Amino acid sequence: MTTGRNIASLTIAEVALAIAAGKLMPRELVESCLERIDALEPRIQAWALVDREGALRAAESLGEELRQGRNRGPLHGIPVGLKDIFYTAGLRTQAGSPFWADFVPEYDATAVARLKEAGAIVLGKTHTTQFASGDPAPTRNPWNVEHTPGGSSSGSGAAVAAGMCLAALGTQTGGSVLRPAAYNGVVGLKPESGRVSKYGVVPLSWTLDHVGIIARTVTDAALVFRAIAGHDPADYHSLAEAIPNCLSAQLMPPRLGLVRAYFFERADEEMRRHADEVVERLRRAGASINEIAFPASSETIDETHDAIVGVEAAAYHQEMFAQHREEYQPRVRRLIEKGLTVSAIQYANALETRLRMRAEMERMLLNVDALITPGAPGPAPRSLETTGSAVMHRPWSMVGLPAIGLPTGLSEDGLPLAIQLVGPSRREDQLLSIALWCEKVLGARLILDPRRREG
Repeated sequence: MTTGRNIASLTIAEVALAIAAGKLMPRELVESCLERIDALEPRIQAWALVDREGALRAAESLGEELRQGRNRGPLHGIPVGLKDIFYTAGLRTQAGSPFWADFVPEYDATAVARLKEAGAIVLGKTHTTQFASGDPAPTRNPWNVEHTPGGSSSGSGAAVAAGMCLAALGTQTGGSVLRPAAYNGVVGLKPESGRVSKYGVVPLSWTLDHVGIIARTVTDAALVFRAIAGHDPADYHSLAEAIPNCLSAQLMPPRLGLVRAYFFERADEEMRRHADEVVERLRRAGASINEIAFPASSETIDETHDAIVGVEAAAYHQEMFAQHREEYQPRVRRLIEKGLTVSAIQYANALETRLRMRAEMERMLLNVDALITPGAPGPAPRSLETTGSAVMHRPWSMVGLPAIGLPTGLSEDGLPLAIQLVGPSRREDQLLSIALWCEKVLGARLILDPRRREG
């Protein structure tokens, strides 16, 4: 039987094999996760809501399906967390906001519905910054509770790292999946824009929002991606294309483009040194790695991103903001206020600039299989007043290309460090194959000691 003492060492792939062999039942797994939550949640505060009874009911039902010979696949019985901006039928969705405390959706977000159809069990809702913006959530980093877990998918990153669930959904508009993954020592996957439906997800920016996945391994992220991706007619941003088979590619040493300009100059000294060491290890293992220049338009990334997010956040929140202005936290309030001042011409220019940036960044990938950069400017900052910097991830959120972050080791202070890989459009299969090769070469899967304390 699985217990809370070893749940942190399990992956979805390992659990799926145990369930298929009849060695583990969904209820045992859910009880183990709940035990882990009970032990660690007072210190980490990853969860906005734990649906204990609902998860146990789902586990019993899925267990009965197994007894009758029905197995829905690798996510059958897998406990997951959901960032608290995903609509969940009959379960509160608060979006980190006090004036949403009583909001209970009548339907599931498409990504949530697809998870359930695949057999996943929703343990509850993980903490988010208010409306997925910049004001910190109450969550703490499980590697050291005096450090930020990142944001805005704060609870999702911390919950997976702490072994409270096997995977979690998040969203990314700037760096809100890959940054928490980097800071918490787990894998973060941001698929191509439009690859996963945003229907039923509280928006920050319709243009730049992505649904992403936080998991323990590349394979686990691929399994969740395969379950939730695909065209959704309810989401007009959704790509009407077949999903590539992300688990069948042959692992081969890749051709990587090292993007030093822009990224290394925004990383701290330890992260630059660590990234160079990782690159050298990959090169020795057979990867072809050449330095690639970053487009000159990168100097306008922040300005363009802020204009688009500000206007679209203001458009969504305008009516609520007029009624609840003082209940908005400072950073999201400033974002909306600034968005209300952006002219139509500025917004139109920002959208056009975004398209030009995408074309330029797609050209960077013509002669390589993926790009490689540091996964964050450094380890998680020692502060609970910030969620850290999205500077490493904002370019790829801007243009919508698929990206994945991998844990690659620990800092001198014992905090996770990571790299980031970016792939060509519509090629999550290629990106995941490269990430899996890198993961095997680096062997840096990080297991958090449940006895770890702050300091």
